[in-house]
Amino acid sequence: MARGGMGEVWEGHDTRLDREVAVKFLRFPDGEHDPDLVRRFVRESRITARLCHPGVPGVYDAGTENGRPYLVMQRIHGISVADLVAEEERLPVGWAAAIAAQVCAVLTAAHRRSLVHRDLKPTNLMLEPDGTVKVLDFGLAVALDRSDGSRITRTGESPGTPAYMAPEQVMSGMSTPQTDLYSLGCTLHEMLTGRRVFTGSTPFAVMHGQVHQAPRPVRELRPDVPADLDAVIDRMLRKRPEDRPGGAEEVYRALLPFAAALGPLPGVLDPPSVPSPTRMQASVLERVFAEAAGVGGPSGQGGAGHGVADRRAGPVETAAGEGGDGGTSSMTRLDIAHARSEAAALSGSSRYRQAADVLQAAVAAARGVFGPNDGDVVELRMDLANILFEGGDFRAAEPEFSALAADLAEAGAPSDGSLVFRCRFQAATCRALAGETASALEELQALRADEERAYGADDARPLELRRQIGLLQRGAGQHAEAHATLTALAEDLLRIHGPGHPTLEQVTDLLDPPHGGQAGV
Repeated sequence: MARGGMGEVWEGHDTRLDREVAVKFLRFPDGEHDPDLVRRFVRESRITARLCHPGVPGVYDAGTENGRPYLVMQRIHGISVADLVAEEERLPVGWAAAIAAQVCAVLTAAHRRSLVHRDLKPTNLMLEPDGTVKVLDFGLAVALDRSDGSRITRTGESPGTPAYMAPEQVMSGMSTPQTDLYSLGCTLHEMLTGRRVFTGSTPFAVMHGQVHQAPRPVRELRPDVPADLDAVIDRMLRKRPEDRPGGAEEVYRALLPFAAALGPLPGVLDPPSVPSPTRMQASVLERVFAEAAGVGGPSGQGGAGHGVADRRAGPVETAAGEGGDGGTSSMTRLDIAHARSEAAALSGSSRYRQAADVLQAAVAAARGVFGPNDGDVVELRMDLANILFEGGDFRAAEPEFSALAADLAEAGAPSDGSLVFRCRFQAATCRALAGETASALEELQALRADEERAYGADDARPLELRRQIGLLQRGAGQHAEAHATLTALAEDLLRIHGPGHPTLEQVTDLLDPPHGGQAGV
């Protein structure tokens, strides 16, 4: 049995299908049953089960035993990268690059689904005897932010291990795809040097290093590492997320030339004479797409890119009303109510994809009959955007929120514009969680100006938005801007509410936290 911060894993045997399995139980940190933690576990388990990739253990089943939810997963045989580094002291350059490149392949698939691991580290990477790398613990690590749509960040609630946490995780609890790249950079640095990037006598000291100290270049510790590979790691370990590589696919391409001269690892890998079905398939696939890569770019890049672009171009439901009645003539308000009820039941069971499918069909039909700004249709569209967001599909949720805000504004929103503002905030939140921090901050600053015009600068709503902007600036590494934002906010809160107000205390803690607090590391 192995135990982690939020779960414990047992070896098991599926008697029905006669196969080895691993059973992961949710562990309550304080020993008390936590319904919110259970809800998160179920939700993220369903999301993770849809992540089909050879580098991710398969999810076979789920259930509850004595009030504790569990997952039945593929049993992985092999050695953790942490144990491998401990045995080898430091890995050959080729093997370190090959392991990291395989992780990038997994992250590419995950990030396209808006899944951020948040806790990549050597103990979560397993090298199997055939050379395949498995990335563990997606189920418990992905974005906890989604449970609170009113806030972009949740300071202090971000999972992670200090030695591998990105500065934005330490400073604001925010995680994006670039956060995973930083953690992978820490891991790659450790594989090559045999030592962690930052060490300290306390977790606080380690986190302080992540935020404020420059990492030692790999070549200072190991001169035989190629300079170009050192440069890749340096970019992955930049403090500001926007200064890191644009995505896992970019890092994969940069690492691939160094994944060479992969000599044997005695006692870790099967001998070359042992056939590997995984390697056999990969070898054929490389040949299948060799010519296509020269004609249409790197294999797999074009199709996925077009899919994202199409989804971000506008809400998917607009096509149903084009050409003929598309079956919309039979849509009634009772049908809308039934669709919302069915989707609510599905999402309540964490079946977000099915709930979204129900709502997308209903929105397409209802728009054609009642128009996009009808009250019932607006509620239906809001349900769709919220369920996409709750299900973690931020790239699909963002255009839904944006289009709804634009339609409502054009039609003339209610007097206070609150629904338009909420949709704009949620769209910005989607961008932030998808790693588009600059775009998110630009929209939030514009939203702040509009809210101040609508409500007044001293209203609680724009004041809270300013706090969120400050937190997001901190997470983006914009420390001077964040300090200015939060200092001005603290002065205004003191003027409006006087000392002792809870929000003022929160902002003051961000500016000058008690010793050992996470916010001011």
